[in-house]
Amino acid sequence: MVTLIARGDVPLSTVMTVCTTLGAVILTPILTMILAGTYVPVDAVGLSISTLQVVVAPVLIGSYIQSSFPVVVKNFTPFAPLFAVLASSLLACSVFSENVVRVKSSMVNASLASSASLIDRLQSILSGELGVVILSVFLLHLAGYFVGYLSAAICRFREPERRAISIEVGMQNSSLGVVLATSHFASPAVALPPAMSAVIMNIMGSSLGFFWRYIDPSDPKTTQELDDGGK
Repeated sequence: MVTLIARGDVPLSTVMTVCTTLGAVILTPILTMILAGTYVPVDAVGLSISTLQVVVAPVLIGSYIQSSFPVVVKNFTPFAPLFAVLASSLLACSVFSENVVRVKSSMVNASLASSASLIDRLQSILSGELGVVILSVFLLHLAGYFVGYLSAAICRFREPERRAISIEVGMQNSSLGVVLATSHFASPAVALPPAMSAVIMNIMGSSLGFFWRYIDPSDPKTTQELDDGGK
């Protein structure tokens, strides 16, 4: 959807989504075990099974329904993006509610100083644990958008393809992260980063999509300037 808004290469975006979705079944448990296994126990087999249930099973079921009941699917297709956003928002809200004490502790200093300026309050909030999570998630997605676009430009892809790759690298399945975190880790704080990611990623992706929508991807001047900068 974001690639379509950004006037990017939608077929390429679809293929990349399928590949990353299938790759998540294997790579998510392996990377989690490597990166977090030294800090907390990681059930790689359980993560693989959950990923299959959350990612692959809906894709297979959706493909079957679309091929068997095309008329019904056509009637529901316009509402699918809205439903996806609502489902993702509900997941994020559930995580925030479980971490409300942790979030409040990050904001307590700001609430105590009622006479402090808005900038001071914001600085106090961001200096706590919540601020670390927000900054980390923001930088992660920012790097994804930037590196995705830059690598595509270096490889001399066309502008629509660059936009699609940038969006695909920058936007990931945060809902999967929330489900895996809540299912396989005892602490509710583990699910806070993917929940924040769902909010921040969609804001950044939507803003980038609307920005690109008003820049013609077929403009030879834009493509040439970016190619010259990548040499």
